[in-house]
Amino acid sequence: MKKISKRTLTVEQKKLDTNLWIIALATMAVYLAYGMIGGPLMAFCKDSSVSVWPRLLVSAGLEFGMAGFGITLVCIFRKIPFASFGLKKENTLKAVAGTIICFLPYILYIVLSGQFEGYEPFSIMVTPDLHKAGILTAVAGTLVVAVVWGFFEGFNYAVIAEFISKRYPVKSRFFDWGALVCTLMGIMFHPVHFDTLGMIDLATTFVALYGMLMIRKYTKNSWGCVFAFMFIWNAI
Repeated sequence: MKKISKRTLTVEQKKLDTNLWIIALATMAVYLAYGMIGGPLMAFCKDSSVSVWPRLLVSAGLEFGMAGFGITLVCIFRKIPFASFGLKKENTLKAVAGTIICFLPYILYIVLSGQFEGYEPFSIMVTPDLHKAGILTAVAGTLVVAVVWGFFEGFNYAVIAEFISKRYPVKSRFFDWGALVCTLMGIMFHPVHFDTLGMIDLATTFVALYGMLMIRKYTKNSWGCVFAFMFIWNAI
């Protein structure tokens, strides 16, 4: 009886598997560290009696570790420029416009459910203290927030989704493994309640993230993802 051989992975598939493992292990290491010392670190970051810069840098380090560290390691290891993941001029307007459309149900849900408390892009727990520290500190600190909580958080989704999509390609026009996995990742870290409003929150969040990543796939432009996390997700 002829023995059936297992499908051999290509060199590219092996590289993609390695890339995904690097990202997963790096991110899990940061989460493990946060689980062990997260309480004292958060207390430190919220302590207004401490200078604002150490608190900002600690919180930025944690955020970057969770969303950005893994993909940065891979890009350094593989010598891949960030620009190759869709950071380009072509189709930027289409990517941003399409992403906004995908986020409209989520925005409407936030507003109509009474959760909207004001539009505050680049606002984190230390932002009020940044503004009190003077104009130069406020500007420099806001740039740090924009890079870490805006650029890297959105770009992180784009890079991971592309790696997964290339590793597990599909022919469907409306389904993509990379978009689905990254959407589920985002939902896992998004508080959800299992009541009527919670289900609406879940549905609109899914549409926003999955739509954003499908727009990225078809425009081959990642600026829509970055825009979403700079001016929508972390702003409302």
